[in-house]
Amino acid sequence: MTVAPQFPHQPRTTPGIAAATADLTKVYGSGDTRVTALDQVSVGFREGEFTAIMGPSGCGKSTLLHCAAGLDTPTSGSVRVGTTELNGLGDRQLTQLRRDRIGFIFQAFNLLPTLTASENITLPLALAGRKPDQQWLDRVVAMVGLSERLGHRPAELSGGQQQRVAVARALASRPAIVFGDEPTGNLDSRAGAEVLGFLRDSVRELGQTVVMVTHDPVAAGYADRVVFLADGRLVDEMAHPTPDRVLDAMPRLNGGGR
Repeated sequence: MTVAPQFPHQPRTTPGIAAATADLTKVYGSGDTRVTALDQVSVGFREGEFTAIMGPSGCGKSTLLHCAAGLDTPTSGSVRVGTTELNGLGDRQLTQLRRDRIGFIFQAFNLLPTLTASENITLPLALAGRKPDQQWLDRVVAMVGLSERLGHRPAELSGGQQQRVAVARALASRPAIVFGDEPTGNLDSRAGAEVLGFLRDSVRELGQTVVMVTHDPVAAGYADRVVFLADGRLVDEMAHPTPDRVLDAMPRLNGGGR
């Protein structure tokens, strides 16, 4: 299990909503195979805040994350990032929005093995034809402790170091919001705690907005807020979570469904 955070939660003021869903519904299949993954979920993710999404296995956590990040298309309802509604965007516009305003951290790192850490971090910017803000990039690299590893390829890095590269890549373009889908799921407790600490620091020190799916109450304890899903519906939320409070809340959630 991930090591618990060793810092108090700090009260913060947040100027607005980085992303939001309204009556978000996602249905897969039809007839006997129809599955409602999300059932009219309305939730906002505040700027400069670290939000964790939790719930039983198959409750729709990752589906919510993917729809909010523009990686999946809702059946009905709406998603917006800042003031931009995703529903009306074409494929090219959606690709540009994801590239310019959204960072994503996957459980499986998703690094290119032939590129160095530095090249992996700046790859999205290179694909967009943009030069990195070197001062910002230096801050991000220093925060995740990669300054001495930038010339190494993924095979020369530990799992924790590879996920640090993935975190730096997600932050490199200064996105409006960073989404993480079980970003510590493939890491041991020490490496997981480091990555969660970096995400926490990106919120506290860099003003980043982070939304993370996790099943781990200890990981959720790094967040400012936890929202709970069950059977595809938003059923509860908790401010200033601690691992013990989250653990106590989990048995009250309904099981079953997606």
